Amino acid sequence: MEQRYTRTERTRLRRLPKRAHYDRATVHAVLDAGLICHVGYVVDGQPYVTPTCYWRHGERLYWHGSSASRMLRRLREGIPACVTVTHVDGLVLARSGFHHSINYRSVMAFGTARAVADEDKLAALEDFVEHLLPGRWAELRPPTGQEIKATTVLWMDLEEVSAKIRIGPPVDDEEDYGLPIWAGVVPLATTVDAPEPDPRLLPGLSAPQYLEHLASFGWRPAPARESNAAA
Repeated sequence: MEQRYTRTERTRLRRLPKRAHYDRATVHAVLDAGLICHVGYVVDGQPYVTPTCYWRHGERLYWHGSSASRMLRRLREGIPACVTVTHVDGLVLARSGFHHSINYRSVMAFGTARAVADEDKLAALEDFVEHLLPGRWAELRPPTGQEIKATTVLWMDLEEVSAKIRIGPPVDDEEDYGLPIWAGVVPLATTVDAPEPDPRLLPGLSAPQYLEHLASFGWRPAPARESNAAA
């Protein structure tokens, strides 16, 4: 398989093209590090952008929702879609307002969504759960026929796609480096906090070990909380 996506007029970066990445490894890494995408589409001349959960399997992106969803109903009719994923990694503080920026990783994909056939929905949904938490699907109550019917799963080929990434310190005008102004990067990251059990959880059940898999997304453990309880 070709290790790079073909650059098109829609995926070619015109602004700061040095930040563009078309290799599959980089695009896949950005996609696999996230959970939420934004799906853009036009209905009757009105643009919409809908956030939703997604997952990648090979060279396809998947997302799902209620069969009553307008977004899913219209997309499955074959209207064009644009799917984006973004991670914010840091605030870039320069010596001038003009050169302030953000360190980020992003992917933009264009295409046409298609509906997963009814007989394949169960496997697709299992793939979604296992992507998040390997091992959880096997212990869940199986979906009912009505639940499957009430769910639409869409997929879109990764064909017309590119990544755009900014890393590193601020880039100031040369004459500004002598100014007595602090400059640098403030790192930002999603954190994973301690699991919060359902109040109606059956006694004796502890948090499953597979929750540790969330660290594979590159998220950081949350700092320990100080107790507000009286000593």
